[in-house]
Amino acid sequence: MKIHSYACTHIGRRPNNEDAFLVSAELGLFAVADGMGGYEGGEVASHLAVSSMLEFYRDMSSPGAGDDTVKTGRNGQLSAIAARGQAGARRLDAAIRLANRRVCDHKRGAHERMGSTVAALDLRDGVAVIGHVGDSRVYRLRDGALEPLTRDHSLYEMLRATGTYPLPPPEEYGYRNVVTRALGIAESSPEIRVEPVAPGDVYLLCSDGLLERLDEDGLLFLLETRAPADACAAMVELAYELGGRDNITAVVVAVTA
Repeated sequence: MKIHSYACTHIGRRPNNEDAFLVSAELGLFAVADGMGGYEGGEVASHLAVSSMLEFYRDMSSPGAGDDTVKTGRNGQLSAIAARGQAGARRLDAAIRLANRRVCDHKRGAHERMGSTVAALDLRDGVAVIGHVGDSRVYRLRDGALEPLTRDHSLYEMLRATGTYPLPPPEEYGYRNVVTRALGIAESSPEIRVEPVAPGDVYLLCSDGLLERLDEDGLLFLLETRAPADACAAMVELAYELGGRDNITAVVVAVTA
């Protein structure tokens, strides 16, 4: 299978862009990070997150770094795809945890309150590993359906998932964008998911700014009716034109036979 990847970011109506993205088809690693913290702290945090993950993957791919062999128990062998999934899950989990430690280590002075979300995709050998912390998202387009592969680590999602009804209006109480996990919080851990890959799959990684004005039906329409590169640019531009205030970032990864 071949991988084609595209990325687009827009400052929105903010004074600076605190989003960062990572695209490396060679390493099979893709990520979006959305920083927070003020005084350029968010910008520092998001770029530190993706650079730390890239460094980890490059070190893992260097000669002598070891392999991803999965040891099995006495009762049989894991299937090849399960073994690759386990290896990818360990790899992505370790990379995100390294990013968290790096952000924590840099929290001082003007950057004392900085942090970042991250949504990442490890794509190789027919296996997709999805990892995230915070409310940046990963979607998969397959057979005409757009499926979210992450669930926001946010106060809004926590209230919804625990059956708190009726939900107080998020616009009134300002809790929709309050995250419950973030890089830069020592106890935050990534949520990891493993999925098989099929030719024709299209993955979308995005910061929450993309969905501030553009809903999932709009994303589906663009991904289905445009080539991946055009869809990536169009969704970011449309999110801005519809009045998006936040930074807007999208990474589109298409898998072909």
